[in-house]
Amino acid sequence: MKITKIDAFQVAWAPGDKPSQRSAFVRVHTDDGLIGNGEASPMQGGLASLSMIKHDIAPLLIGQDPLDHAVLLDQAIHTLVKLGPEGALTGALAALDIALWDLKGKYTKLPIYKLFGGAWKTAMPFYASIGGNGDRGVDEVLRVVEQRLKDQPAAIKIRFDNNRTTLDTDIPHDIAKARAVRNLVGNSFPLAFDANNCYTTGGAIRVGRALEDLGFWWFEEPVQHYHVKAMGEVARALDITVSAGEQTYTLPALNDLISAGVRMVQPDIVKMGGITGLLRCAALAYAHGVELVPHQTQPMIGHTANLHILAAQLHGTKPAEWNDPSTRTHAIFENPPKPIAGLFHLSEEPGLGLTINEAELTKRRVDI
Repeated sequence: MKITKIDAFQVAWAPGDKPSQRSAFVRVHTDDGLIGNGEASPMQGGLASLSMIKHDIAPLLIGQDPLDHAVLLDQAIHTLVKLGPEGALTGALAALDIALWDLKGKYTKLPIYKLFGGAWKTAMPFYASIGGNGDRGVDEVLRVVEQRLKDQPAAIKIRFDNNRTTLDTDIPHDIAKARAVRNLVGNSFPLAFDANNCYTTGGAIRVGRALEDLGFWWFEEPVQHYHVKAMGEVARALDITVSAGEQTYTLPALNDLISAGVRMVQPDIVKMGGITGLLRCAALAYAHGVELVPHQTQPMIGHTANLHILAAQLHGTKPAEWNDPSTRTHAIFENPPKPIAGLFHLSEEPGLGLTINEAELTKRRVDI
């Protein structure tokens, strides 16, 4: 089996979508007629990663055996290391890695989790990840949380998505939102708070102590992600679990977070080297006794790939992240992943287990 073609393109889910609202897909074709599907991080529409795939990485892979995916992609990152190694390059490699694992599953006629050695569970709970709460008032935050509770999540995370150039803007109001959500869901319901890098070290410790009193489960990225020492300082100062890692792109960088004192790491499969990369993260986390709770906001390919990883983890301590409950991305999939009674179910179909509606994909495809 040889790679014959690699397609890298955006998907526009609705006619009015801006380029930044599109998804970044890659498809790897082989001479056996198999197609593997992957997805890159969609930051700015994923254009930087897609361009690297098209112009720099695809020429290295054409004619190669897709079953050599780990070797091929490690060769690619070292060949192109001066383009990164963090950010768009690792996002490009993540998309290709997911596609190559999808191919491997289809070639062997096995679901990806079987290729890891099996699943501890194939029915997995999720937490509702709710963004945009920095700009909402308390009543609007509660309205959105009430809506997402209808999906029967096992937990809820409220994200703030504030402007990262203005820190500690309105800490009392942020705490008021956290308190209101706690009052809404009751004392025993698991909650998380994602600051999206919007506090100083002192501000983060102040908010973290309030979250401890409110019984929140974890406090995500309280300070700027690149201030690893500060992230560790906040983690060591608080009893609440401080998490970070969604903007970490290499294994050494993830190790730096752990060494700084972060005890829950959240690398993202569409940023951190795909399935191969996340398996390496799982081994690192296990070796250091920290929790691996992957970040993942892409509702179809990225989400499904992430579920395969979670299914195979012995110490799966938290539910899977689910960001987008809308049906806008369903059209190109014959079997889009949807929760049933609060659980996502992995199928026994080969590879990722997703079936593409080729006609619908063609309608929404945007070439770069």
